[in-house]
Amino acid sequence: MGTRAAAGGGRWIDVEPRRVARWVEGFAGRHGAPTVTDRAYGLLLDAPDGATAELHTPPGAPATVDLPGFVAAATSPRRLGLLLARKGAVAVGVADGTELTVFKVDTRYVQGRTAAGGWSQQRFARRRDNQAKAATGDAVDLAVRLLLPAAGTLAALVCGGDRRAVDAVLADRRLAPLAGLRSERLLDVPEPRHAVLVAAVAAARAVHVLVRDPV
Repeated sequence: MGTRAAAGGGRWIDVEPRRVARWVEGFAGRHGAPTVTDRAYGLLLDAPDGATAELHTPPGAPATVDLPGFVAAATSPRRLGLLLARKGAVAVGVADGTELTVFKVDTRYVQGRTAAGGWSQQRFARRRDNQAKAATGDAVDLAVRLLLPAAGTLAALVCGGDRRAVDAVLADRRLAPLAGLRSERLLDVPEPRHAVLVAAVAAARAVHVLVRDPV
């Protein structure tokens, strides 16, 4: 699904759950049959030639101690909540397995930053702050209306966009049940739109793999 460089070396690969078993077969074919060890994050594959692959358990999936269990857990249908927030835009949804069954997208204008020294800069800054607070309030209301009633049935809440914007939404006391379900994963998404929310379902379910090649 995607590859990106990892801090400290190696590369992250996003693998669709249904392709994990085949991906591991390819890894073994390239580097030799690996030993498999369970870790807090998921499973570690350690190949004879020194290559390693960390398979991180996707949000909401149960922890496992072997590869068959990991594949079964990753591919199992789970109910996930989604909260994407960035500046004045928010998208919330509930995904049953791979299908987005509940969703809502909302946008509110938030003025951009003004250049230093511009006339009435303080007034513009206050206006921008008020607009941002109003946008956060709208996002909270959406989460309360659509996500909170489903909290008891969610395996995890996966967030995306701007971390500060997401944190501001989940800081509302009413959303404490959702905050407790929040996954560590933060999806890197553009301004939330319906298409972005749909794509986020696959990203939320993907298995993150950290690959380090032999030295």
